[in-house]
Amino acid sequence: MTTISVIVGSTREGRFSEKPARWILQHLEKRGGIEARLLDLREFPMPFFDQPLPPAMPGRPPYEHDVVKRRTTAIGSSDGFIFVTPEYNYGAPAVLKNAIDWVYPEWNRKAAAFVSYDSAMGARGVQQLRETAIRASNGTGSLVRQHSRSDSLGAFPRQ
Repeated sequence: MTTISVIVGSTREGRFSEKPARWILQHLEKRGGIEARLLDLREFPMPFFDQPLPPAMPGRPPYEHDVVKRRTTAIGSSDGFIFVTPEYNYGAPAVLKNAIDWVYPEWNRKAAAFVSYDSAMGARGVQQLRETAIRASNGTGSLVRQHSRSDSLGAFPRQ
C-alpha cells in the first residue's frame, strides 16, 4: 500500500491550511491502495535547526529531540507528500522550511506535490519549496507538482 502524507504547512492561529488539507485527506482516503495521513506541524513543534552537522551528513549522530525522532519516522514511512501551504512575505512559512531542513535521507526519492494559496496564489512560496524538495529528494527529479488557485478559496468556508 502506498502511504501519502498531507502536510499542513502553517501553525498560525486561525490558519486556513488545515481546511484544504483535511479535504485532500478525505479524497485520498476514498482511493484504494492508498493509506492517507495528516501530518500537522502543530503536532511536531520542531526546534529551530541548530545542529553542528546537517541531516545530509553521512555518519552524523542521531538527533536527540523526541519530536524530531517522531517526525523523521513519519516522513520515512511515507511514500509521497502533499504540502498545503500559504505564502508569507513572498516565501514559504519558516516553520515549514525548518521542518523540512531537519530531515534529509527520509525525503530521498519521494514524490511531492504542493497546494498553495495567498498572494499570487502562493506561487512564489512554492517556487522556493520546489527547489528545496528537489534537493531534499537527492536531486533525483522526483515528481513535483503545484496547484495554486485564488478562486479555490471560496470552496472552503473560513470559520
